[in-house]
Amino acid sequence: MKKTCSSSLEMLGGMNRKRALISDAFIKVKKIRNGTERFGATAAEEEGPADIKSSLEYLMTLFPRKLFNDALPEIVLKHQLYSIQNDKTLVDKEVNKLRERGELLMFQLGFDAEAFGLVFTSDYKAKVLAGQEGKTTMDTVEKFLEKVVSTCTDLSFTKDRMLKEFLFTDSEITQLVKSGVLTVRDAGSWWLSIPNSGKFTKYFIKGRKAVLGMVKKSKYGEVLKADMEERRTNSQVKFHMKYHIHDIVGAELVESIPTTSGTLLRFVDS
Repeated sequence: MKKTCSSSLEMLGGMNRKRALISDAFIKVKKIRNGTERFGATAAEEEGPADIKSSLEYLMTLFPRKLFNDALPEIVLKHQLYSIQNDKTLVDKEVNKLRERGELLMFQLGFDAEAFGLVFTSDYKAKVLAGQEGKTTMDTVEKFLEKVVSTCTDLSFTKDRMLKEFLFTDSEITQLVKSGVLTVRDAGSWWLSIPNSGKFTKYFIKGRKAVLGMVKKSKYGEVLKADMEERRTNSQVKFHMKYHIHDIVGAELVESIPTTSGTLLRFVDS
């Protein structure tokens, strides 16, 4: 069990990770109170922890590892889960349980204050260590993974805590920033980060903009989800189309509306 950290973030217990691919056969439509519907990937009829877990696993399968030469862990944005589960409070609760148990890590991705990335802890550690192989920063990074990542759910850390609580030196903190596991938040504090994730952010933002443009340019600003999923990706959209659809639905950039022809995505004017 993780020790309590001096953070304002909520911390709860969690569940074991399963890496089995979730078949598209489990994807189903769920109606919600406001008359719209959300599409999910769950094997159980009733919503609950098992659904949150399977939804997260499903979204992980959409991450394009080959695009990044398998150097990045599978990254899912927390709001993508909202496109599958209609209870945001339940999603947040179960995500925090996974985090406290050490199964899941959460990151502030930087391009949006409300955009939080989720990564399985074992995947994160494996990719970080692989990237450090043969480098002089390896020992310091291993110490960070053991003393900080394995014991604390905080998203950021102050210099005072790094020096006094976790016993890192100024030189070691500099090495952690150089290695990419920490990135500057402001003077005297750092965000927990995913090394080499800049390319992910760049491709993600560009893809989101392109996919939103496709919906907006459709007749009446509406398009069937099934039709969107079948569209070929281009130089602007490098991720799986479903990955972006879960993003724009979960972020409420489009409405998801049930029709006799299937789920309709409608552009939302901001």
